[in-house]
Amino acid sequence: MLSVVIVGGLHADARKAAVGELLADVPGSAVLHHDLATAAAGTVVRTIRDATGILSAGETPLVNDCACCALREDLVPELRRLDAAGTLRLAVVELWDSVEPKAMAEVVAAGGLMVTGVITAVDPALVLPCLGNGDDLAERGLAAAATDRRTVADTFARQLEYAPVLAVLDSPEADEEDRELLAQLHPTARQVPIGSTRRTDPAGTPRPVRHSAHSPLVRAALAGFDVESAAAAQHPACALLPAEADAHGVSTLVWHRRRPFHPERLYEALEDITCAAARSRGRFWLADKPDVLLHWDAAGGALCVESAGPWLASLPDAAWDMVPPVRRAAAAMDWHPEHGDCCQHLVFTSPGLDRDGLQRLLESCLLTDAEYSAGRDAWKRLPPAFDAFLEA
Repeated sequence: MLSVVIVGGLHADARKAAVGELLADVPGSAVLHHDLATAAAGTVVRTIRDATGILSAGETPLVNDCACCALREDLVPELRRLDAAGTLRLAVVELWDSVEPKAMAEVVAAGGLMVTGVITAVDPALVLPCLGNGDDLAERGLAAAATDRRTVADTFARQLEYAPVLAVLDSPEADEEDRELLAQLHPTARQVPIGSTRRTDPAGTPRPVRHSAHSPLVRAALAGFDVESAAAAQHPACALLPAEADAHGVSTLVWHRRRPFHPERLYEALEDITCAAARSRGRFWLADKPDVLLHWDAAGGALCVESAGPWLASLPDAAWDMVPPVRRAAAAMDWHPEHGDCCQHLVFTSPGLDRDGLQRLLESCLLTDAEYSAGRDAWKRLPPAFDAFLEA
């Protein structure tokens, strides 16, 4: 069966370098790319190329005015056609700038094809600028649909954190702080250097050196990928969040508490908490909604709060059999005799992080001793300050 590796990322130069190295290093490989830049004109342009140049090109119409929907409809049939031809060893799906790898990996796997790797290509010098960019994708010409409300920061964060492999461009503009930030944001990722050794062609144009088919990037592309495990690693109830760290001017604060937040005090502090770090994420609970697991996801100075369903502690025993094993295991590792899996588990990563000030601010948002001792019935009568967030 044809192996499929997905390569994505907002850093186009890094992405193209990674794709170029895979083409050069794997005989019998081809790249499938859907260019969504033409979506405003009503079509998406698909190209298939190998190391020698373009093999085919065509257009696919928009579906429901959504470029990503058109990509989904066209991608699997094209990959199946390439698989049936039997001439390729590896299909490289190069995602357009703002397309997120999670959705595409799930689409390809659901289509019966074999995803052997998911790689996000990164220029370390651009990590902090991307995380600090709260612009809407539409403002940058990167929206995948008329209704696309994502920002540059949150899109980049999801691209970065989903992939188990990061293809890291050898960027002369990157310093130790940039590399440390990348390492702390995704400490479990395998980092593979790209673009570090180059030659020039007869015209003087730089090009990647051809490595062996056993290069680190090729091994990463063919190592194997589990869609279900990758999704579980992103779920707020059992996400693999970064650990405490402090190096080269970059810090990661892991804040874990058992007492619930006072909804009004937390709401009033949201702007200061959100802007305290380049990236923050995790799960939390509010006193007025003690049974609801809430997801915290912030980048670029903007915060998204969503319900991620019930805490396991609020479910009857009979319902536990319907919960995925990874979720039950995560809850068991963090179980409290009184509150079960209900907790605050937030992680903040940033250069120049004011750890002490942030911790004091977070602590001030928790229930006081008197509020806590009043019990759950009293908690539920507190003003519901987050209803507007959760209804959006």
